Amino acid sequence: IGPMFRYERPQKGRYRQFHQADIEAFGYPGPDIDIEMLAMTARLWRQLGISRIRLEINSLGTAQARQAYREVLVRYFEKHHDVLDADSQRRLGTNPMRILDSKNPDMAEVIAAAPSLTDHLDAESAEHFAQLQVGLDALGIEYTVNPRLVRGLDYYSRTVFEWITDALGAQGAVCSGGRYDGLFEQIGGKSVPGIGWAIGIERLLGVLEAEQRLPERVSADVYIINAGEGTEVAARETAEALRDANSHWRVIQHLGDGSMKSQLKQADRSGAQIALIIGEQELADGTVMVKPLRSREDQRAVSQAGLVDTVSAALQAV
Repeated sequence: IGPMFRYERPQKGRYRQFHQADIEAFGYPGPDIDIEMLAMTARLWRQLGISRIRLEINSLGTAQARQAYREVLVRYFEKHHDVLDADSQRRLGTNPMRILDSKNPDMAEVIAAAPSLTDHLDAESAEHFAQLQVGLDALGIEYTVNPRLVRGLDYYSRTVFEWITDALGAQGAVCSGGRYDGLFEQIGGKSVPGIGWAIGIERLLGVLEAEQRLPERVSADVYIINAGEGTEVAARETAEALRDANSHWRVIQHLGDGSMKSQLKQADRSGAQIALIIGEQELADGTVMVKPLRSREDQRAVSQAGLVDTVSAALQAV
């Protein structure tokens, strides 16, 4: 999991810097790992409570089968050259399969009538794809076979898939993946089958937000306010003492400048149950002012020695 960077123009759902969670598996040539990968993602959507998502799958076959299909596709699109937009005309000489992925409505009819890769698979890839579907059916994972689902990189082979949502407008792919059995050979290594997928974290968060599944913001338990010379050090020591006493307490120490009034506003916005105030008088007395923020109880001074017990009792009472 980590940051990635996109060269293309940013737009909604396509940020210049974005984040992905990836998973890879190597050394498994059969469809069993393909099924495992898809079962894993299907379970993730269930655990997150996401319902507006659907699975599309396809098979790209072997490199040899794709090359034969590529020639068939080029001949077909050359007959309809005038219908193709500039981008597709360029792809005709580089990667004609990407034309099938075009969203240009003016080309929809031509693309729909194009030869299907599924009809040009080699026998082994066709069996692999059939077993994948048998496995998904057995697990009750719904899917659609989309013969127009392709990849822009030629090291992909056989299974490719996308989990797509209608909650984000045009940018609907939340998770994309597939097999790349030819990748290691292309970069000078041994022949090692591989498969993986990547989830766009920002898009996943967008789906959770659209389905109102984002968790509620976690509020603080204690907000420590300090005002006056020398009180910042005492506030920091108090914060650390509370964290040592109970690692589950969410303790915030106010940082930066701010009047007492503005710090109290920050404490209220944090959602904390109590505010601890350390001013110059408290510092001199060795006390802390405990101010309940969610009840009508009066604030009171507590000794530093008794502070942990006071905070524990206040939070347990909530």
